[in-house]
Amino acid sequence: MPELADFEGAWRIERIVRNAIGEDATFAGAARFVREGDVLRLTEAGQMRIGAQSFHAERQYLWQQDGGLIRLNFDDGRFFHAFDPAAPAPQAHHDCAPDLYRVGYDFSHWPDWRAEWHVTGPRKDYRMCSSYFRDAA
Repeated sequence: MPELADFEGAWRIERIVRNAIGEDATFAGAARFVREGDVLRLTEAGQMRIGAQSFHAERQYLWQQDGGLIRLNFDDGRFFHAFDPAAPAPQAHHDCAPDLYRVGYDFSHWPDWRAEWHVTGPRKDYRMCSSYFRDAA
């Protein structure tokens, strides 16, 4: 299974959001993991489409080795979640009351991999599947 350093570099990303209480969405773009000391800064940038609307979307996270875990922080340093990349089916969650974000990672086809989110709350109920493919460029 991958270690933190294995993520470094450029990836293509495809994302599908299935919304139980709103419109579905898609995202296509690039993901780049750039080393900054002992941290990998992940920047995802691309086009989000919701219904007939399309717009640029971008987000950053900080990935860091934390013992046997990979720890993800928001770009401002706040903790997001951590997962064990060596687990057969790595899972994690982020409690952002009143919402709950649960994720499962799939590295079984490495270097292609997926992150599948299920987000629930009073005004949220969606599943988001992000597929990452190593960019050969």
